[in-house]
Amino acid sequence: MTGLLEGRVAVVTGGASGMGRATVELFAQEGAAVAVLDVADELGQETVGAVTAAGGRAIYVPTDVTGSASVARAVADVLDAFGSLDIAVNNAAVMPDDLPVHDMDEEVFRRIVSVDLVGVAVCLKHEVRQLLAQGTGGAIVNIGSTRSRRASGLAPAYSAAKYGVIGLTESAAQQYGSAGLRINAVLPGVVNTPMVAARRAVSGDSDAQYLARVGGVMPRIGDPIEVARATLWLCSDQASYVTGHSLVADGGYLVK
Repeated sequence: MTGLLEGRVAVVTGGASGMGRATVELFAQEGAAVAVLDVADELGQETVGAVTAAGGRAIYVPTDVTGSASVARAVADVLDAFGSLDIAVNNAAVMPDDLPVHDMDEEVFRRIVSVDLVGVAVCLKHEVRQLLAQGTGGAIVNIGSTRSRRASGLAPAYSAAKYGVIGLTESAAQQYGSAGLRINAVLPGVVNTPMVAARRAVSGDSDAQYLARVGGVMPRIGDPIEVARATLWLCSDQASYVTGHSLVADGGYLVK
């Protein structure tokens, strides 16, 4: 590894599994001290164990991203453990809905928007406050989706939330660029995560059917590390002149 994040402190929400875990592990390999913010205690501790076994630094902080007090406590815990905050990746999300608008379950709709959109906003609030207080700049990446650009008739709540992530990202980038904060988004396509595996099991599609429906021009599903690498670049000094940008990592789904 090249030490792109040497000496930095990062938080990753939803960092216990999937793309979040890949991001935690990659950031630690690149020299960052990483806080895993999640509600999955066992998986969170397992992720921290893997990082520390590999010689990295990480802590697990139980965090409900929809609760302002929970996120504020998490930031305070990170400061107690590592002394500062330099990077944040807002990745926590829940599984999309599978009903059209006229059949929506309103509680499911509220839950998805609460985690996937309001949760990003709550995390941004407390992350930005800390970065502004430090006065040394910083980088934030919000994880959207190809659904941030192309809606699905069977995922209105998820599509609405992920479209909103771009709006939040661009709004925050406008507001805090003069303070040295770079705020961007990554929009993954279909990636081999536990959430995707669960949805595939419900669909009953063969591999070929699944790729034909949700895959890109590259005939395969993405790996979590490929999204983590895109996120790493945006959080590193290699992207020092990039803010308000949504970087697509979807194997060509949006151009298909």
